[in-house]
Amino acid sequence: MAYPGLFTRDGAECVATLRAAEATMLRRVFSEIAALVGEPMGSDPAIARLFPDAYRDDPEEAAEFRQLTEDDLRAAKVDQAGVVLATLPADGGEVRLDAEQAEDWLRALTDARLALGVRVEITDDTDLTDELDDAAMRDPTGARALQLSVYGYLTYLQESLVDALSEP
Repeated sequence: MAYPGLFTRDGAECVATLRAAEATMLRRVFSEIAALVGEPMGSDPAIARLFPDAYRDDPEEAAEFRQLTEDDLRAAKVDQAGVVLATLPADGGEVRLDAEQAEDWLRALTDARLALGVRVEITDDTDLTDELDDAAMRDPTGARALQLSVYGYLTYLQESLVDALSEP
């Protein structure tokens, strides 16, 4: 049996068995993501990360592009989080995803990792293991240790889904 939470390929489907705690945590994360993407642009850096300007050097072009695309992009992100929520077993158990659902999961996992990464200040230079070790040493039950653990789990889950999709 594969490690719980690890996606594997079963024919045309990607399959994982989630523990109840994993399903509960994922339900919370993706409920929060669905709510977050519904918030207006403003000073929240997580929103800015999920909806970056298409033209960084031209605010006028960026505003025009945003006006044309933002509603559809927001709706797609809410829908993708909704697919995750709809396919999560209530109390843990098996998740079976067809190719389209798996793609929605990947996009939603990316959004969750981007938003959480902003919140816990993950950068390209961050060594997650070192950060998690440091946070656990300071306060093993603290918010930062928990958030970094969730970020690590989302990364692991996303990598396992990519690997499962890559299997023949």
